[in-house]
Amino acid sequence: MDESLKHLGDHLRAKLGDAITSWDVAYGELNVIAQASAITSVLTFLRDDSECRFSSLIDITAVDYPARERRFDVVYHLLSMYKNHRIRIKVETDEDTAVPSAVGVYPAANWFEREAFDMYGVLFSNHPDLRRILTDYGFSGYPLRKDFPMTGYVEVRYDADQKRVVYEPVKLAQEFRSFDFLSPWEGTDYVLPGDEKAEPKS
Repeated sequence: MDESLKHLGDHLRAKLGDAITSWDVAYGELNVIAQASAITSVLTFLRDDSECRFSSLIDITAVDYPARERRFDVVYHLLSMYKNHRIRIKVETDEDTAVPSAVGVYPAANWFEREAFDMYGVLFSNHPDLRRILTDYGFSGYPLRKDFPMTGYVEVRYDADQKRVVYEPVKLAQEFRSFDFLSPWEGTDYVLPGDEKAEPKS
């Protein structure tokens, strides 16, 4: 399997040239880094080329790396049912630069791109209907970004007295707790509540 994927990677490099930045094979899948501006031509080639025939778009998602200048990876997963291959294509973008929409190549990209926009704020140019799909009307922020607070900004709940759904700013009943994220098997550098009664180690 890996040899056929390596052959496919070489084939893509030869045919697509500068549109492909790099590729590698990992865990039985071909991973390709592409130029964001060329993503529609890359996807069209992968769909139509006789050695590829990636007929099915499985998913489009994003990954957030806030420390990077281009903080988002937009990730495309394709399946070739004819060749029994899977491929992952990644492109990098930032908060302000739109990635060309893949809807013209794979119509199924429509809702996937809307989800990436709704959750991460990734923009897609020439999308037929780029609006939120999972969050509520007037929602502020992008919930899957690393800098989005875990509590969110607004609480939505049903008020029994008013007999309707109400929107309120999030109010924390306590201060944020400080987590050290250490493995419980490694222990902490402070005494956990209740452990102060334990016998000290000799």
